[in-house]
Amino acid sequence: MTSHQQHPGEQGPAEDPARPGEDLAALLDRLLAEAPGKTQKDLATEAGISYPTLNAWINRTRGTSRIDPDRLRDLVAAFRKWGVAVTPREMFAAAGRPVPGRTDVQREERLLRLYRQLPEDKQRDALKYVDALFRVSHVSAQ
Repeated sequence: MTSHQQHPGEQGPAEDPARPGEDLAALLDRLLAEAPGKTQKDLATEAGISYPTLNAWINRTRGTSRIDPDRLRDLVAAFRKWGVAVTPREMFAAAGRPVPGRTDVQREERLLRLYRQLPEDKQRDALKYVDALFRVSHVSAQ
């Protein structure tokens, strides 16, 4: 199992890292305690993770080094839906993992959302700009 532990006086890798010595199991236990009435089964269902898998992480009988980053994000989303404050950075740190950047899908969705909010003339300008960027990057790549 992989866990992120800090030594006294050591700076954490993030602005809001897991508490010193708090691995994923400890973080999940603490966050569940902050979600009154919610159980491991509720969390597994809400996050789309099988209960046996979640239970194994919490009981430290299954390692965390290969957890799909999307599952860690799903855990964060579930806790936030329940009003429990947790950040992806905190969840990834507790799992001993670096926080990856946004996924390609997330970037594309954001770009499309922003594009759709623009007035039509600005959409045309945006397309011209992206076309120019593509031409410049395509030419320099050759």
